[in-house]
Amino acid sequence: MSKYRVAKNAEASFPWTHEFLKNLEREGYVEGTRVLDYRGLLLYWGASRIKPKRRDYMVQEPLSLLKRSSINYALTSYQAENLVQGYLFPSRIDLYVLNQDAPSWHKLMCENGLVGHGNVRILVDDKHVFYNVNVIKDLCVVSTPQLILDLFSEGGPSIEAAELLLDKMKFNNF
Repeated sequence: MSKYRVAKNAEASFPWTHEFLKNLEREGYVEGTRVLDYRGLLLYWGASRIKPKRRDYMVQEPLSLLKRSSINYALTSYQAENLVQGYLFPSRIDLYVLNQDAPSWHKLMCENGLVGHGNVRILVDDKHVFYNVNVIKDLCVVSTPQLILDLFSEGGPSIEAAELLLDKMKFNNF
């Protein structure tokens, strides 16, 4: 991929993208636009990104609710990992939603459950988290790099699951 294409996909200016890629190259993560250190690049991304706002709910049969919903979402962490590789027990459902859809999601969750610590966590983020979303068993799942990043952020056994996915990505060369 050219640096120009990277800038277009990131919706960033070419000069900023060029400079940012040079910084990543100096750190040894990339050469041009080719990734050299997948794990390091993902950890760099995780450390530098703005964490999404979140809200917790308790909802009965949340996966059924997601399948019926027409509002955009993308599963991540435990449930997404379970759908992708089946290593973790899906103890909680985390899903990304767009900022403009957050009020609709809040209303839907309140109509079907309760607000507060529970089995569903909504993460409000920008549209870039929806890049390369996959549909698995009629559920929308974040891209594999995003899933790996989120699993590293969870800590504990999620790190093992992230490492397994990372090994598969290296084999498939991103």
